[in-house]
Amino acid sequence: MKTKVAATERKARARKILARLKREYPDATSALHHSNALELTVATILSAQCTDVRVNMVTPTLFRQFPTPAAMATATLPEIEELIRTTGFYHNKAKSISGAAKGVIDRFGGKVPQTMDELLTLPGVARKTGNVVLGVAYKIAEGIVVDTHVLRLSRRLELTLNTEPKKVEQDLVKIIPKDHWIDFSHELILHGRAICIARKPRCVDCTIEKECNSDDKTWSSH
Repeated sequence: MKTKVAATERKARARKILARLKREYPDATSALHHSNALELTVATILSAQCTDVRVNMVTPTLFRQFPTPAAMATATLPEIEELIRTTGFYHNKAKSISGAAKGVIDRFGGKVPQTMDELLTLPGVARKTGNVVLGVAYKIAEGIVVDTHVLRLSRRLELTLNTEPKKVEQDLVKIIPKDHWIDFSHELILHGRAICIARKPRCVDCTIEKECNSDDKTWSSH
């Protein structure tokens, strides 16, 4: 019975949090600049352990030089590496980008696939990237993007007790309505960057402060 009550309480709190986040961030979406699904896939691969701001500085030249899946697939690794060097881990990222582009050409007729199972066959694509591409490029709610901000805030808000992204996603999809799966992660990411900062959260300015009981709050109304 206790578990059922806890789950009910989490759902109720989640509804309040969602309503307030929606009011605060009505147009939330991915901060990664892109014009198609392949560009979004590449940008998301580049965003690993790198800021979106830095990725957006790199991708215009990358996409201009290799504007199609075929062009990206035929680019040499040194060519890609030179353009993405400042995003970090550029050797591995270049291999993933090249491999993903080749996979799109060889197995999916030049079009980024629209199912998670197919996306996960592409080098460099894990569930986070798959959820980003499906949600943003195709408006398909397959799951919830769990990046560092979503992971951190979900734990602070007691929406999950887990620390592993896959388990956190499994917890979130149980309490977040499916029609909000796509927007929720973008709203939480924006909130994590602007207000719920890791080292010193701006709790006095937080629209969802009343739903937060974290021990390290810098201000509390309750």
